[in-house]
Amino acid sequence: MPYTKRRRLVTTAVAVALGATSLAACGSDNGDGATESGPVSLTYWTWTPGMDKVVDLWNKGPGKKDRITVTVKKQASGDTLVTKILTAHKAGKAPDLVQAEYQALPTLVSNDALADISGDVGDAKGSFADGVWQQTTLGTDAVYAVPQDIGPMMFYYRADLFKEYGLSVPATWDEFAQTARTLKKAAPDKELTTFSANDSGLFAGLAQQAGAKWWTTSGDQWKVSINDAATQKVAKFWGGLVKEGAIDNQPMYTPAWNKALNTGKQIAWVSAVWAPGTLTTAAPDTKGKWAMAPLPQWSASENRTGSWGGSSTGVTTDSEHREAAAKFAAWLNTDGVALNALAKESGIYPAATNAQTSGAFRKPPAYFSNQADFYTKAAGIAKTTAPSAWGPNVNVAYTAFKDAFGAAAKNKSDFVTAVNTMQDETVADMKKQGFGVAR
Repeated sequence: MPYTKRRRLVTTAVAVALGATSLAACGSDNGDGATESGPVSLTYWTWTPGMDKVVDLWNKGPGKKDRITVTVKKQASGDTLVTKILTAHKAGKAPDLVQAEYQALPTLVSNDALADISGDVGDAKGSFADGVWQQTTLGTDAVYAVPQDIGPMMFYYRADLFKEYGLSVPATWDEFAQTARTLKKAAPDKELTTFSANDSGLFAGLAQQAGAKWWTTSGDQWKVSINDAATQKVAKFWGGLVKEGAIDNQPMYTPAWNKALNTGKQIAWVSAVWAPGTLTTAAPDTKGKWAMAPLPQWSASENRTGSWGGSSTGVTTDSEHREAAAKFAAWLNTDGVALNALAKESGIYPAATNAQTSGAFRKPPAYFSNQADFYTKAAGIAKTTAPSAWGPNVNVAYTAFKDAFGAAAKNKSDFVTAVNTMQDETVADMKKQGFGVAR
């Protein structure tokens, strides 16, 4: 492909013909594809637990009919898997299919590791909310993966303690702040929640809800706006609450945090749809005492949420059977039988909207047995997911977050300065890698 790394990703990230057609030209050969007469064997790299059982349904059903067999190869998740995929791709030996987090897609596409499968899965678009599907297109006419699971953000709270202290569920972030102050005044030994500086994905989702677009393009260059007005607003808000002592500043997923939730020292949590699983182990003694509500909004007229987590299924440019691989990817993430199995065996919350209130999601999570409409409400919230704007070095931005916000939270210092540090380190890394960065 006669484009530099910088040019490849920029043309992919903008909705122009050059981006879609140039990448398609790099990976449009389907090998034996639709014309092959023999059986097809595909390899799928994934970290999802129980995926082998789900894939068995394919191999014994649609796959058997079409003579397409898929073999699961269990992998680590996150940056470890991205690195492994890129290493294999450089050697021309990447698997046919890969599981990829949404924020990893620009990195994989910029390295020509993912094929454009729009011609094979275009009909799947209707199964997903626009804000979810957009994450797999990178703003182009191309499609680089099929959404699998999502993490729409929500507000979780101890319903019994809210009632005890006369607190109302906050509909806006201003109300959220006032609720934190009211609780602290009524019960100085308790906090509404904590700001966790070890969770970059949480902060990214909050910024996304506020309208942040951390990576965009300007002409043939990237524009990095991690310290944009929306993100600064989020940083000032949480930094202010930490500084005044209205909320805690300890990290999550620690024994201390678990104890705070389990004993009622912290009575709320800004999280995502997967929170019930975490609460089951972190706060087992409070089962049935929590409730879920939409995320507070920045203004009463708004109705949108951010996303924390989620992944997709992509077809690599190394695959010699891309049409077959794309067919499996679409089945895995849109077929009712497959989605029900994914929920049962893997515990995922499906990206496909038709599965969010059916099958395993007709009843609430056992931990939230008191909230019968849990998944009905979750499905409504998921539809309001704001669009994302990921770039080629999310890992660098996330590392900078943990370092800069970790120090700021500990010292109760300026969170905006921490955002500026994220911006500077992300831009510096992109320039070092050879990407064009607009001023």
